[in-house]
Amino acid sequence: MDFRTESEIKKPMALFAASSLTDIVLLLLIFFLLTSSFVTNFGIRVDIPRAETAAVTEQHFINVTITNDGSFYVMGNPVTRVNVASSIREQHQQHPQAMLVVRADRNAIIDDAVHVMNIGKALNLSMMMATERASR
Repeated sequence: MDFRTESEIKKPMALFAASSLTDIVLLLLIFFLLTSSFVTNFGIRVDIPRAETAAVTEQHFINVTITNDGSFYVMGNPVTRVNVASSIREQHQQHPQAMLVVRADRNAIIDDAVHVMNIGKALNLSMMMATERASR
């Protein structure tokens, strides 16, 4: 039973207040931006054309491994600390464009790695330190 007269009956509002809806959408947007994990892009994928003639270029690496007990290995062969420079120099003469890759054990003495890097710097070699990606 409706006791109101026809003049008292309220008509629905024609306008909708969207301000509260935009506040909720903005808060959800901020929430998802802050909680999402961003994926690191390690490169740009490009579909490269094929060549009819190709020159094979082989990248050569001079691998120097340093163990936690202070042993040195150049290209898998054990050498003493004194002979590391001559072994790297021999490899550099055989492959002048080679890159020096230093693979040091986590518990190796930092002075040993710096010694190898100084040799690479003296020979003007490009250097790279081999590491593993940390597990998450």
